Amino acid sequence: MRRRAFTVLIMPLAMLAGCATATDTAMTSSGSPASAATAAPAPLSQLVSQVDIPYERFTLDNGLRVLVHTDRKAPVVAVSVWYNVGSKHEPEGKTGFAHLFEHLMFNGTENVPGDFFEPLRQIGATNLNGTTWFDRTNYFENVPTQALERALFLESDRMGHLLGAVTQQVLDNQRGVVQNEKRQGDNEPYGLVEYAQLAALFPEGHPYGHSTIGSMADLDAASLEDVRNWFRQHYGPNNAVLVLAGDIDAQTARPLVERYFGDIPRGPQQEPIAAPVPTLSAPKTEVMRDRVATTRIYRNWVVPGLTDPETVALSAGAGVLGGLSSSRLDNILVRQERLAVSVSANVQDFAQIGMFEVTVNVRPGVDPATVSRRLDEIMADYIRTGPTADEVSRYATRAVAGRIAGLEQVGGFGGKAVALAEGELYANNPELYKQQLQATAALTPAEIQAALQKWLTRPVYALSVVPGAREAYQEAGPRAGGFAGGTSAPRYYHTPEAGEAPLAPLPAQAQQRPATPAPAPATRPRQPGQFPPVGQIADLDFPDVTRARLSNGIEVVYANRDAVPITQVAISFDAGNAADPKDALGTQALMLSLLDEGTTTRNSIQIAEEQERLGAQIGANASMDRTTATLFALSANLTPSMALFGDVVKNPAFAPAEVERLRAQQLAEIAAELTQPQAIALRTLPPLLYGAQHPYGVPFTGTGDPAAVARVTREQLAAFHSAWMRPDKAKIFVVSDRPLAEVQPLLEAQFGRWQPTGTAGTKDIEAAVPAPRSRIVLVNRPDSPQSVIFAGELLPVEGTDDLETLVAANDILGGNFLSRINMDLREQKGWSYGVRGIVNRVEGQVPYIVLAPVQQDRTGDSIRALRDQMTSYLGSNGTTQAELERTVNGSIRELPGSYETAGAVLAGMMRNDLYKRPDDFYDTLAARYRAMTVAAVDQAARANIKPDQILWVVVGDAARVRPQLEGLGLPVEVVELAPASAAPAAPAAQPAAR
Repeated sequence: MRRRAFTVLIMPLAMLAGCATATDTAMTSSGSPASAATAAPAPLSQLVSQVDIPYERFTLDNGLRVLVHTDRKAPVVAVSVWYNVGSKHEPEGKTGFAHLFEHLMFNGTENVPGDFFEPLRQIGATNLNGTTWFDRTNYFENVPTQALERALFLESDRMGHLLGAVTQQVLDNQRGVVQNEKRQGDNEPYGLVEYAQLAALFPEGHPYGHSTIGSMADLDAASLEDVRNWFRQHYGPNNAVLVLAGDIDAQTARPLVERYFGDIPRGPQQEPIAAPVPTLSAPKTEVMRDRVATTRIYRNWVVPGLTDPETVALSAGAGVLGGLSSSRLDNILVRQERLAVSVSANVQDFAQIGMFEVTVNVRPGVDPATVSRRLDEIMADYIRTGPTADEVSRYATRAVAGRIAGLEQVGGFGGKAVALAEGELYANNPELYKQQLQATAALTPAEIQAALQKWLTRPVYALSVVPGAREAYQEAGPRAGGFAGGTSAPRYYHTPEAGEAPLAPLPAQAQQRPATPAPAPATRPRQPGQFPPVGQIADLDFPDVTRARLSNGIEVVYANRDAVPITQVAISFDAGNAADPKDALGTQALMLSLLDEGTTTRNSIQIAEEQERLGAQIGANASMDRTTATLFALSANLTPSMALFGDVVKNPAFAPAEVERLRAQQLAEIAAELTQPQAIALRTLPPLLYGAQHPYGVPFTGTGDPAAVARVTREQLAAFHSAWMRPDKAKIFVVSDRPLAEVQPLLEAQFGRWQPTGTAGTKDIEAAVPAPRSRIVLVNRPDSPQSVIFAGELLPVEGTDDLETLVAANDILGGNFLSRINMDLREQKGWSYGVRGIVNRVEGQVPYIVLAPVQQDRTGDSIRALRDQMTSYLGSNGTTQAELERTVNGSIRELPGSYETAGAVLAGMMRNDLYKRPDDFYDTLAARYRAMTVAAVDQAARANIKPDQILWVVVGDAARVRPQLEGLGLPVEVVELAPASAAPAAPAAQPAAR
């Protein structure tokens, strides 16, 4: 099972890929078929035909290209502006400028002073962000249809009226924020790898040869005139693409776009950047030491970019090698020979080049040199012989299923606006996504084999990252020693919710922009603060919920969404991390990981292959209170997908060999957590807050205790499954384009005759908790450039209480980008990339959590500032009318955009059930927000949040941090972190004969 996000962050779980085909029928102890003969999957051509994003296109006189896609399923419009400028456009000495400037674009304009999230929050923008990468910078938000004109005004204002608002103070602040973003990435295990890769693979001066995050030295050297010239050169309308997708049509859009963008004059013409695909003159091997739990082996080649005809074949070749659940590397290195705990292979495709990367995480106790040799043998054989037709078909089906899922979302990171904009910006072809998908579906094994033989027989860059002390950390140029600066994050973005034959000489980088800066554009004056009006925004109309029961009493909660032909099913069991046995923490996580690794009639490879053939995905995850099995299915393949889902949920085999393999993987995962600053904090805080014996006093990561995981038996796993994943603890949630009358018989066939066996498990979430004791627990992680502050207290409320007013209060204090603690530590002081306060809503007693990664030398100051902000807000400086208005307006107006997709509706239905709310709860939220008052919001905060009871966990370098903490008036306890290698290892497995 691929599973788990950290539960404290309450992030939605993505569901994509995998499901079933026919096998022989076998009866099980549950009294239902484990698998039945089923119809063949829908033809791939039929699935491809469902992928379409119709659009209309026009270009303004100033060169702005506009694409409009109409999708009326929800009253929202995605606004996405893509600029043809990224880090590849940065000349020497200016690394990091593209990303730094993206941050500056969120700090107000000449007509909209102050943070840009303020007016966007007021109109209820969702999926709001900006990102920078090698080829582009983009800005996007989804807004209610009636607020589109306001959003266009705001986007056009920062395209045409920005420079007067870019002051030295704003530059200095955002420079600090970006540098803390860099430290945050550097502080992670493997956080310096990207710089080693870029330095090895690209010659000096190559546009793709430095990281987007840039270097500390170049960021420090950025002057006000430098960044203003960057805007003048790159941010003209003729260098941009605007996509509007959603509840809009071209006839309506064109006059609005012309009104707000038409007067912005053209900028300089962006000249193409020469970026040939480099080839190493000879293989290159390097070893890097890092604070990692296990050795990671990399193989890298630079390959052609997004628009090259061979890119599709290379991507498919990587998918078959290490991207599918049943990939060659997974089957051989992980499942059969057990030399690795995880593998991956992918092509990260950019506009002009691509990066073919293979990674293998070596199983602890196995000689990395043995794994490295075996990896090269497998790859050589694969390149020589190529994939099979079945492998290619499974990869193509998964790719099509992923694109179909993405069609439901108009904006965000992966929606329809992104597909159109990327094709237009990189290839002058908005239908590039469709052409690539059609090419994927038509691929032959011979085409993939030819591409692999052409590109992967060139000299390889082989990097191994081994456990050990890092070299001295340098906040300097991106090529200093090969490893300084940078981050392993795949893209860099301004986070609203604080939140992979040698070249010929290159043309001079001076060709990237003229020697004389372009003049500032002259646009029609606007009146500051005079925004276009926002029309009446209708309250959310949450889909109607229907309830039914299977013949054995399992309740089915159903809603219809027909925007895309998919069905999502979640079987929720009253279990969760709180059900993990105290003497065997991690039992649940290991049990869940084994569900799709073999049933009584299918082995793990068969399960993986069946999912891929059907374009479905089965998963399992746990929050603190619930354990959930999930199915994503293409509705055309729903019957066989449901058959496999039923088998996986009811009939896990817990085969001894699979238990040992997954045990090793979980132990490696725990060891990895012990190297990650935030994961360390997530493991440390809960037992301190709740007490180790409370059901909630378990690591928020859910992975458990390594000693317990090392000794748990197959019988204990089967017993946990029997006690907790059983029909009398189950409720089924479904969102589908198919009617309940069609879905219910499929559920009945798989789960209607399911009967419980043995005794049901119990848990007591009302158990007593320790008396609060405010103190600082400092977990020593030497040589950390950043400290992670993870603080919390238990509130005198439960998740089933009415907490909406408290949540609104926390929005003002710490719950979103505009909150007081984030604006203070990030936007004013520049000490952090982002700070959050979270009312972490569990079913029982709720914790309040503060998460603040901060620069090391400001750790003590940051705790003091957080305490001051909380004390001020809870005291004499409570909620202002403006803060209440922003919170109420934003909360009401964002509701339609928040429930645009079937996945969001499914999650909302499950939350309503957990918190014991009525099915129409979301329909009533707008009225509840409108009734809130300043006095009520302040009372909710003051009655619940007590700053003097907060327990502060700090993960950082004790030698440098502890002196900063001594003056805070709190006891300080230093905890030495056990080395990751101290986690018990699973019994070593002998490689299978080959």
